Amino acid sequence: MIVRQAANVLDIFEYFARTKKPTTLAELADHFNWPRSSTFNLLTTLSEKGYLYEPRPRAGYYPTPRWLAMARQASEVEPLPAWSHALIADLSAETGETAAIAAPSGTMAVFIDVVESSAPIRYFAQIGHRIPIHATSSGRALLLQYTPEERDALYRKIEFKQYGPSTPISINAVETELRASIDRDYCESFADYSRDLAGVAVPLPIGDRRLSVVVAGPEFRIGDKTHDISIVLKRLVERHRPKPG
Repeated sequence: MIVRQAANVLDIFEYFARTKKPTTLAELADHFNWPRSSTFNLLTTLSEKGYLYEPRPRAGYYPTPRWLAMARQASEVEPLPAWSHALIADLSAETGETAAIAAPSGTMAVFIDVVESSAPIRYFAQIGHRIPIHATSSGRALLLQYTPEERDALYRKIEFKQYGPSTPISINAVETELRASIDRDYCESFADYSRDLAGVAVPLPIGDRRLSVVVAGPEFRIGDKTHDISIVLKRLVERHRPKPG
């Protein structure tokens, strides 16, 4: 369930991130097809809370540094270690594909760090991108870190949709794929969720955090290379993860 007013606030900040310039009430209302009155109320509220200001008279609104400061303070509580970004940067460079770190978010997996491929045809992903936890390689690499009881409780909340011809659409189908992942020592997906997209992932627990690392790209490039990519993936995880003690 999405709370529309909360989503509208986030839409505003994503709009500023894309446009990188001040915008007027009229421009924002027209862009989103929102009523002028509700747009005015949103902008006024954000301004009074210190998240928007007017850089120049009648030039429109723009975010203040408060948004960045608050986000930085929150992220400092649960930071990813520096080596994890180096890991996905090396993964992307060596495989030529997009690499990301995923974390659980209810019935979804969410990317919390991403390095995109430089190839013209690639998996376009960004931090905050959400995907079904049961229908993707990165999500299933998270599920492998759950106890059977935790997975069973989660399965009851999942709406098993047929995203593609190979999507697992039952609890038994997901569990069968998890057992296959254990046998091959990595998780894989072939258009299970996104058309023409393949992925290879492994669990990446850091402390008590359940995370996974994935390499994803077009099926025509990854399709017959999943085993080779898994070897690269595990080798680089071993290289970058700090040794105990």
